Amino acid sequence: MRPSAGRVLIVDDNVDLVSTLRSVLSLSSARTFDVTSAARGSEALEIASRVGFDVAIVDVKLPDVSGVDLIAGLRDASPHGEVVLITGFASVDAAIGALRSGAFAFVLKSFRPEELISIVEQAFTKVELKHEREELERRYRDLVDLTDVLVVALDGQRRVALLNPKASSMVGVTGDEARGKRFASEWIPAEDRTSFDEAFERTTNDSGYARGQDVETGLLGGTASPKRRIRWHLSRARGEDTLVYGIGIDVTERRALERRAADAEAMSAMGELALNLAHEIRNPLNAAVLQLHMLGRNIDKLDAEEATRAQLRKRAEIVGDEIGRLNRLLTEFLELARPRKIAREPVHLSKLVEDVLDLEIAKIEGGALSIVREIASEGCVALGDSAKLKQVVLNLVVNALEAMKDGGTLTARVRADVDHVVVELEDTGSGIDQEALANVFDPFFTTKEAGTGLGLSIVRKIVDQHEGEIRIVSERGKGTRVSVEIPKAR
Repeated sequence: MRPSAGRVLIVDDNVDLVSTLRSVLSLSSARTFDVTSAARGSEALEIASRVGFDVAIVDVKLPDVSGVDLIAGLRDASPHGEVVLITGFASVDAAIGALRSGAFAFVLKSFRPEELISIVEQAFTKVELKHEREELERRYRDLVDLTDVLVVALDGQRRVALLNPKASSMVGVTGDEARGKRFASEWIPAEDRTSFDEAFERTTNDSGYARGQDVETGLLGGTASPKRRIRWHLSRARGEDTLVYGIGIDVTERRALERRAADAEAMSAMGELALNLAHEIRNPLNAAVLQLHMLGRNIDKLDAEEATRAQLRKRAEIVGDEIGRLNRLLTEFLELARPRKIAREPVHLSKLVEDVLDLEIAKIEGGALSIVREIASEGCVALGDSAKLKQVVLNLVVNALEAMKDGGTLTARVRADVDHVVVELEDTGSGIDQEALANVFDPFFTTKEAGTGLGLSIVRKIVDQHEGEIRIVSERGKGTRVSVEIPKAR
């Protein structure tokens, strides 16, 4: 099949020459031509703007303008088109000037038909290549813009040259705003920058050229806050000396599932151990409590001074407190380790939070603590276990109040979004160090002098059972904000 007809615009005021050119172009065996003509430069510009052209054959001398001066206007009207100049009077300087002005070729009017046809077909080939390149670039842009992975291009100084929409949305800036900024310094957490920079260096070296480099880092900013985990593949395109491309996949949920699976496995082992030891531990504890009670009664019968009996009672009280602490630790350990199904029923979280606050407010009356309530009353019904969710809120409220020993404000918020009910508790207490923040949900990790380190582990377990999310943001000396999201009841 012959290629589709090419659009040719002939610009010449010589009617006979225009007719001759039409006849010559009809002799082409490679393609057919759809020919339009204009006698003046202004008419040619109007046609080019209205319907465009692939190749324009332009006489240098026109009634209203020079053909050389017309090139720029024609190229503006039809950016992909090519211009072939023809003239009966030409010098080498004129030909060079025409080519510098953007002409594809410069042909003398004493041309042979096959010469003109060859030049026009070459011009058409160039136009087709331009269209093909534009189509490939469009497809490339669509691929980069529409893909659900992050695409980043970095120059040799690690500055952003390209940021696709997915990456832009996650870091919170547009591609234009990001361009020229150092990617790692702006959006990679400090603890991950060294590994990212090392992977970048290996990619730019010959050893990393062919296979690229993989590295996993956090990502900051925009929807990446709280911090997301991204698995990057860094590679340098063949023939590209300056740009390194990073293709990133968000693995945050995958890592969370892996963590939960590991936690579940650990809890399973812990539960089996706890259930086997609980009976053996509780029996001696109960016996110790009973013996301690009898010891207390016998102290009062001792034939000794009151000061001596008071000292013995104090020591017995300390032992009793420690046995009580061991019993609480065992209870929490069993609560964390024991597999237990949760109820699935509508729970009005606004009322639940109000009830917990009413319970705790009696403990702080007359002190330097205050509670602010920003609790919505409508639409805050979650699906879950009322008793378990109350335990979550109670643990978090108690933690917040204990963090404000010298006074402060606890702000309780409840609101509903499209799919979740959000409970947020924010205190103005001592806050948590960033180093400790990553470990607060680990069993037996605590920053309290007498803490068991199981409270937040139990909270997270309950939230996970409800298929919810819990997040903690804290700054030392300024306070802590805990946010819990529980799926809404439908």
